[in-house]
Amino acid sequence: MNISVYFRLHHRVQVKQDQTVVLKDIAIIDAPETLKKDLEKVQVHKVTKQDHNIVILDGIKVIQKVRGKVGNCDIQLIGPQQTIIEVITKKKKMSKPLFLIAWLLLFIGSAFTIMNFHEDTSMQTVHQKLFYLLTGIEDSKPLSIQIPYSIGLGIGMILFFNHVFKKRINEEPSPLEVEMFNYQQNLDHYMIINESEESIKRIDES
Repeated sequence: MNISVYFRLHHRVQVKQDQTVVLKDIAIIDAPETLKKDLEKVQVHKVTKQDHNIVILDGIKVIQKVRGKVGNCDIQLIGPQQTIIEVITKKKKMSKPLFLIAWLLLFIGSAFTIMNFHEDTSMQTVHQKLFYLLTGIEDSKPLSIQIPYSIGLGIGMILFFNHVFKKRINEEPSPLEVEMFNYQQNLDHYMIINESEESIKRIDES
């Protein structure tokens, strides 16, 4: 009786340096329980220093390694045809002075951007005219409009980015998160399309 094995590769996985990558690390496996345990332990790649920080595993190569370990089975690959292995190295902690300098530069830059935008659109003049229309009084500094406007601007930015510090307001992704996701997808697609022959050769030899 011919046994059918199905597995779906994860799009991207993270591993440590010098880690032995087995099938269960990179794929969801559907097979008879007795065979599934053996499949989970099949070695598909050994991370070395020559791999740098990114390795592309092709589904065909994975199938060949699985077939070489479990014999002649009906192996079906579902979903992504490649998986991206990201090698995680120890990250150096950022120094607090450097963090504070970066934060200060971003804060000042953002403040100048907002002020220049308001200057270009004559926002102060708009507030003065709006205050005059509402009260009939001319005021060069209509704080009763400017203060709520400034508070509303801050609240609007919080709602737009959907975060208060590290806490998410709701489950919906922010526009920034969507753009970062699209950027990562495009980057992954580029790496898969342009994977080097040297990387493929290293996988064959492992």
